[in-house]
Amino acid sequence: MMGGNLSRWTISYFAVAIAWLLAAEVLMVVGFGAPSADVASPDTLVLVHVVCIGWLSMALCGALFQFVPVLIAKPLFSERWTLPALLLLNAGLMALLAGFLALGGRIPWSVSLLPVGAIVLVAGFAAVSINLGLTLWRARPLPAPARFVAVGVACVCATAAIGTVFALARSGRIAEPLGADALASGVSIHAIAGLGGWLTLTAMGVSYRLLAMFMLAPDADARKIRATLLAGAGTMAIAIAGGVFAVVAEGGIDAVLALAAVAGLMTLGLYGRDVIALFRGRKRRSLELNIRMTVLSLVSLAAVVLLGGLLAATGSFVRHIGAFAFLVAFGWLSGLILAKLYKIVAFLTWLEVYGPVMGRTATPRVQDLVVERRASKWFFIYFLAVWAATAMLLVDATLAFRTAALAMTIATAGIVHELARARRLLDVAGALRLPAGAIAPRLMSSRT
Repeated sequence: MMGGNLSRWTISYFAVAIAWLLAAEVLMVVGFGAPSADVASPDTLVLVHVVCIGWLSMALCGALFQFVPVLIAKPLFSERWTLPALLLLNAGLMALLAGFLALGGRIPWSVSLLPVGAIVLVAGFAAVSINLGLTLWRARPLPAPARFVAVGVACVCATAAIGTVFALARSGRIAEPLGADALASGVSIHAIAGLGGWLTLTAMGVSYRLLAMFMLAPDADARKIRATLLAGAGTMAIAIAGGVFAVVAEGGIDAVLALAAVAGLMTLGLYGRDVIALFRGRKRRSLELNIRMTVLSLVSLAAVVLLGGLLAATGSFVRHIGAFAFLVAFGWLSGLILAKLYKIVAFLTWLEVYGPVMGRTATPRVQDLVVERRASKWFFIYFLAVWAATAMLLVDATLAFRTAALAMTIATAGIVHELARARRLLDVAGALRLPAGAIAPRLMSSRT
């Protein structure tokens, strides 16, 4: 990273993503589109897409624009594409949400907004995918962690394509038999491609590099990472290609999903082996807050595996799919992203402000931009609230779930406050805050 270029709009992606996260949490607090509701209801679709596109995908896109060049030691193909992609993603998401609200009769608008939103979202994700894809293409042969990103980018393309079919079906633009089949059998494929392929596999790939970098650990064994990647890519191939074939053939989707579940468990087991090796090989024995909170997100991932197994064994997976998806989205993925944002925002701010003057004047350390003791309580509250909310979903305790969601919202606001303080250098002492030649950063974007 030293001397590398900063992606100008990465911080903007993070800011927009956090706004969507807070919006999703407020929706859960007021009982709109609760995860325990029917997954196909328009209100639930609003909540799901706010979380998966507005929060998780937006944050991940911002991170990839900054860290894919780090993974492959090559510059981003086009920095100029990043802002239009951000605008397209947000415009498409808002149109899609308006279409869902119209579908549910909450606003007097046309459901034709569904395909409009889907098409604009496809354009936004295409800008992201082409930019990242060409960046990766120029760096062949790719290091093992970057290959996870390549698979993830392929999965987001599949997710967007399937989602467009759904949007066309729900708006009446596709003949009823095709639309009915897609809605009945394709939801699981859509969810696996998005949550499992795009979000989880990509997060896994980036985490290999970030964990090694922030713990001063040797890179994980490339052969073992390739084995994990092969298992993950195989899982997605089974779920997406096999699932689409089953939908077209009008049968066999349950067998395909069962096989994908077995392959997915193998992938997560191999990933756990790799992460444990990174922790054991680290040179930094005292773990910073972002790593400690990453551990809690990994604990949530292990809980996802355990919960999924128990629900499948008791035949109640479909009934409790909301609780399962909630733990994936907020315990594993959101927990990991929030933990990493705490370090990444401070790290990028340090590079932007102090990198140009380093060696010419005294500068603070990256950890001087944050106060971990003050921030730690918000992270602990967040994870405890997520776990409590999951438990409340399992027992159908709606009021208790909303109370836990309120605790999540408060904790998230606390974490966001800490990120803003780091961005504004409020915890940097005295003259070190802005030495001669250093320029204060903008809150919402980088200057370079």
